[in-house]
Amino acid sequence: MAGNLSSQPLVVILGPTAVGKTSLAIQMAQALGGEIVSADSRQIYRQMDIGTAKATPQQRDQAVHHLIDVVDPDEDLSLAQFQRPASAAIGDIRARQRLPLLVGGTGQYITALLEGWSAPEVPPNPALRAELEAVAAEHGLAALYARLIALDPAATFVDARNPRRVIRALEVCLETGRPFSEQRSKQPPPYRTRVYGLTLDREPLYARADARIEQMMAQGFLEEVRDLLAKGYNPALPSMSGLGYRQLADHLLGKRTLDDALEATRTATHNFIRRQYTWFRGHDHEIIWHNVENLVPTRIITSTQRWLEDTLEERS
Repeated sequence: MAGNLSSQPLVVILGPTAVGKTSLAIQMAQALGGEIVSADSRQIYRQMDIGTAKATPQQRDQAVHHLIDVVDPDEDLSLAQFQRPASAAIGDIRARQRLPLLVGGTGQYITALLEGWSAPEVPPNPALRAELEAVAAEHGLAALYARLIALDPAATFVDARNPRRVIRALEVCLETGRPFSEQRSKQPPPYRTRVYGLTLDREPLYARADARIEQMMAQGFLEEVRDLLAKGYNPALPSMSGLGYRQLADHLLGKRTLDDALEATRTATHNFIRRQYTWFRGHDHEIIWHNVENLVPTRIITSTQRWLEDTLEERS
């Protein structure tokens, strides 16, 4: 399609974990000639399929998926390293006259694309990260966050409860000698967007998330973690901080019972859902919310089709 990139449509489907984003995305992709660009910070890892609720091979046969299985579990992917291939995938989908659907629950990934963030491209420093992780282990994450704010008072946007984000921001400050906040800029949103949010009342959503954990266990989640450990992947790796992985690794290493590991996974999942909602509330890109209890996919598809037609008319 011709035209300025800023006028080209991008559909976004976001929401908390276990709410049902993948199913709706596949239906929309099939009906509207679309392809799915994953915005999930855990589905980027190869060999981590069950615990990340990655689209199955059958689902990927139903709709093309991008940015799944990008790196190995002992590799890292910075925000900048996500943005480049994500933007390229969206541009390629549009160039083939198909509709890109950005789908996921990693709010930072979605916001970075919709707001045109320019993230600092500072290569990871494993030695420095290990040092910072050791400080966090000995003195707590709050000590690292306090150090970050002392170096960069404007970095309050960094989630103080997220070790990866705090350590990355500190790493950038220490490696460059400049505040992290000064190295992040924004451009006008590069796309014309239609943003759908899927939601559910909290208790039913927690119940759905708990049921999915049980389903994952039946599908072989414990065996997946056992295989990762057997291949030498350290439970302290960022990839292993995904929900359930570190907890099940602790069980396999004899540090906790299976019941304790599953209870810890449920608690971590509920806490994660709360953090996702906090992010979405703080970065509301005119989200059109739909409660999945009365979700009618055909209505969303029809509404999106009308929006696409209006967008094309405005560009003509």
